[in-house]
Amino acid sequence: MMKITGKTKILGIIGNPIEHSLSPIIQNRAIALLNLDYTYVPFPVMEDDIKTALDGFRAVDIKGFNVTIPHKQAVMPFLSHITNTAKLIGAVNTVWQTPDGWHGTNTDIDGFIAPLKALNRSWADVTPIILGNGGASRAVIVGCAQLGCKEIKVVGRNIDKLKEFQNSWDYQLLQAKVTIHPWDELTEILPQSDLIVNTTPLGMSPHTDKSPLNNQQISLLKPGAIVYDLIYTPRPTLLLQQAQKQGATIIDGTEMLVQQGAVGFEIWTGKKAPVDVMRDALLDFLPQN
Repeated sequence: MMKITGKTKILGIIGNPIEHSLSPIIQNRAIALLNLDYTYVPFPVMEDDIKTALDGFRAVDIKGFNVTIPHKQAVMPFLSHITNTAKLIGAVNTVWQTPDGWHGTNTDIDGFIAPLKALNRSWADVTPIILGNGGASRAVIVGCAQLGCKEIKVVGRNIDKLKEFQNSWDYQLLQAKVTIHPWDELTEILPQSDLIVNTTPLGMSPHTDKSPLNNQQISLLKPGAIVYDLIYTPRPTLLLQQAQKQGATIIDGTEMLVQQGAVGFEIWTGKKAPVDVMRDALLDFLPQN
């Protein structure tokens, strides 16, 4: 059993709501394995209280924390330094304390690309299709650019929001082209892509009977395509079940959650994260279909 004393260092996560977060399960399993004198706890924080919370965290010497929905953008004005990657994405999910204030970065990108890098393939000739143009898609786009993809196609339902999204990028930093496509163009572009990524909430529990692609669209998948769903509950989502029947390689959001958490763990503790143990902690907790 973890022993908390006056010397125990505190880590955590802020968001609203926060009850659903699985980060405490992952982080505390890693802390226990390495016998570190840390504990990781969830903090429910309202958006109007972010500055107050950060001031309080500094006052009680909290060493670092994750940031989840809906605070990934709202926390940024209260940080003294933000990495270029986080600036490009426009969101922060990992914060740590320094003598000159809070520093922030975005490790979602590390989590997203980890299972793709493990496939040991060239990405320069891959044009990914990203389903959705919300906040989650931004780390995915930067990740695809870092892998070497030269063009990234983003599909959405509101053309005005798509145009705004397209114009929001610093393309000199991104070093990739973002093109936008209304949802009805999917039948045209799906057969051309080796990587399809769902960043929408369609299919997330409790709406497990939903999929962002219908049966006709699924049938158009390129042979051997990779279908990546950021959702990790349920496992697998309906989208991934459909794609697997078509012979696609499927990836769910569990690895992204684990790998982004591992990078944060290493920033806070200075220790190499026990990724396998963190993954096991998550999979032990999650139900599987």
